[in-house]
Amino acid sequence: MKAYVFPGQGAQFTGMGKDLYDNSPLAKELFEKANDILGFRITDIMFEGTAEELKETKVTQPAVFLHSVILAKTLADFKPEMVAGHSLGEFSALVANGALSFEDGLQLVSQRALAMQKACEITPSTMAAVLNLEDTIVEDICASIDGVVVAANYNCPGQLVISGEYKAVELACEKMKEAGAKRALILPVGGAFHSPMMEPAREELAAAIEATTFSTPICPVYQNVTASAVSDPAEIKKNLIIQLTAPVKWTQSVQKMIKDGATSFTEVGPGKVLAGLIGKIDKEAITANA
Repeated sequence: MKAYVFPGQGAQFTGMGKDLYDNSPLAKELFEKANDILGFRITDIMFEGTAEELKETKVTQPAVFLHSVILAKTLADFKPEMVAGHSLGEFSALVANGALSFEDGLQLVSQRALAMQKACEITPSTMAAVLNLEDTIVEDICASIDGVVVAANYNCPGQLVISGEYKAVELACEKMKEAGAKRALILPVGGAFHSPMMEPAREELAAAIEATTFSTPICPVYQNVTASAVSDPAEIKKNLIIQLTAPVKWTQSVQKMIKDGATSFTEVGPGKVLAGLIGKIDKEAITANA
């Protein structure tokens, strides 16, 4: 079975999508529609902007979404049998499998970005990457810290991202190193994504998701929150709302997709991060980039 996976925030690069815009009339039409929906020319920032401009959350999330979705729509042989997306990438996956329209997906991603940006400004918070430490040890250390710090991204065995209040994350990093982590490194992100710190954003996004029509998709989506195949629109909505404050179970999602019959994984969007992670989750996995 063919699985397609969609990257999240952090995969962006200057010039992304320009080849699609220049070479595909459909891509050009969709990019221009996106400029109209967003109310600013995101294409100018994507194609010619600086890394700093691209890093703004209100730009990054729609930019990565647009690159992924428009690339999927221009692939000649795009027939997914299962899809998954990492964090933001779940929205790209839901447009690609027909659960969401292009327009609604972009509106939700834009609202999500702005809501997350606002939540980041309330309390100083951050994320950190922890390498070469058992998941259970990371979880136990997080639970022992006074303050908010949780496991946020299960990226692959030996690579976990933690998230929470700045001081709590710093203290957790020191304890992780003492416990034998190869590295515990604060990441250059705007705030504590996939943690309780995103509760204000979750509440704001919940209203927008509830007001949006979701359809039955052409194939299941393996959602971050459950790491299992979901096709029911009501369940997809519920998991999408929980996603902002819950961990991204990427390792578990990929393992379940393989168990359910995935024979190849194609990464659709900027960068090659997910293909790399999948190779670490299962050495036998066949990966490609669209």
